[in-house]
Amino acid sequence: MKILLLNPPFLNRFSREQRSPAVTKSGTLYYPMWLCYAAGYLEQQGHQVVLIDSPADSLQWPEIESRITVFAPEMVVLDTSTPSIYNDVEVGAKIKAVVPKSMVVLVGPHVSALPEETLKINPAIDAVAIREYEHTLAELAEVIGQRGDPTTVKGLAFRKGEKIFVAPQRPLAEDLDSLPFVSAAYLKHLDHRHYFYGHSEYPIVTIITGRGCPHQCVFCVYPQVFCSRKPRLRSIPNVVNEIEFILKNYPDVKSIMFEDDTLTFNKKRCVEFAEEVLKRGLKFKWSANSRCDIDLETMQLLKKAGADLFCVGVESGDQGVLDQMKKSLKVERVRQFFKDAKQAGIRLHGCFMVGNPGETKQTLETTLEFAKELNPDTAQFYPIMVYPGTEAYEWAKSNGFLTTTDFREWLTPEGMHNSIVSRPGLTSRDLVEFCDRARREYYLRPWYLMKKIWDGLRQPAEFQRLLIGFKTFARFLFRGADPKKKSC
Repeated sequence: MKILLLNPPFLNRFSREQRSPAVTKSGTLYYPMWLCYAAGYLEQQGHQVVLIDSPADSLQWPEIESRITVFAPEMVVLDTSTPSIYNDVEVGAKIKAVVPKSMVVLVGPHVSALPEETLKINPAIDAVAIREYEHTLAELAEVIGQRGDPTTVKGLAFRKGEKIFVAPQRPLAEDLDSLPFVSAAYLKHLDHRHYFYGHSEYPIVTIITGRGCPHQCVFCVYPQVFCSRKPRLRSIPNVVNEIEFILKNYPDVKSIMFEDDTLTFNKKRCVEFAEEVLKRGLKFKWSANSRCDIDLETMQLLKKAGADLFCVGVESGDQGVLDQMKKSLKVERVRQFFKDAKQAGIRLHGCFMVGNPGETKQTLETTLEFAKELNPDTAQFYPIMVYPGTEAYEWAKSNGFLTTTDFREWLTPEGMHNSIVSRPGLTSRDLVEFCDRARREYYLRPWYLMKKIWDGLRQPAEFQRLLIGFKTFARFLFRGADPKKKSC
């Protein structure tokens, strides 16, 4: 079967797959990793696949239409996100008009949380594949090929006439080693030079070593809506085999990013990973998402195995706020983690999220001072973004804290995050103004600027990363918030 996988045209460099989809201030653009996993698996099953990443390639509808006309796919799969959902549905309807006999399927966290609501937006959309979707798409393709009944496919919400059927949930994939390397799909379908992470050396390739996160944070969308809170892990030899594939086939790549929700939650596995990398004699830099709870001994071993940077969600410097967002982390443990990371020689990118349950103007100031005390290599300050299917969204909605229910308003016209959570005593405007000020106070400290300049002079690759990120970021660093907007 001929299958088109499409990251639809929207805003230029719109990062649909990140946890809070937007056009980022740092210029960061995520790989369409889940689409690429599906592409590799569908090809493994014998299908003819074309994958297009419109935001990365700066493609608009006329170019997409031309390619669709030539390829004439029998099934079209469109990635989606909360703020782009109406655009994504519209693109799907346009595709249906070009190839009326094609099956148009939407995927992603937003449609997984709201499958029936999404299908009601436009009758041109045939189906929604709920949660992880490689096996759902493969079974759907087989059913279509045999002219069977799509309503029998687990993990699918399907339109049949005027009715919408939601099939039973598909069991989560357990044998992740059986899936093709996602980096092989990148190599075939994408230009890796189009993707950039503001915290890591460029060029970079992103992979995962497992799916699911065991922690209970109320705001994080992927564990709650897409991959579950049940960890499912690739074997360490399989992961390191993919690393060897990347090092062989991407000779210009400077770094690998492990985009697991939390790579480091299992100390035994961290040790096994480091020992396997060292045993094979692999030399490469890597970064990963982590929690602030790894011990010094483990970090030192990971450093020997190439660990360069951890992205960590500090979120708040106030213990009460951390407790209410179910972070399961103590402020003192965070302090110790930062000290240990510095001793181990691992850089940190700190994420600070304001506006969570229990937040006040005083706790905002506590968080800013905590950020300065911790002093991560880079830091981001942003208001809580709530997405359907998460506990945070239900909290904001049930308490009347949402300023809008129009998902288009999750972004500003420029594509930046829009603050849509407001409450008495702490409005969305307050959160934005705090983020603007926190960003300036953090990054414009004289000694911090001198250190970045010195780092760039000592390490040419670091200077390249800083320069790429700064070109975009500086526009937002030196200006205050537009009083007519609520972006951060």
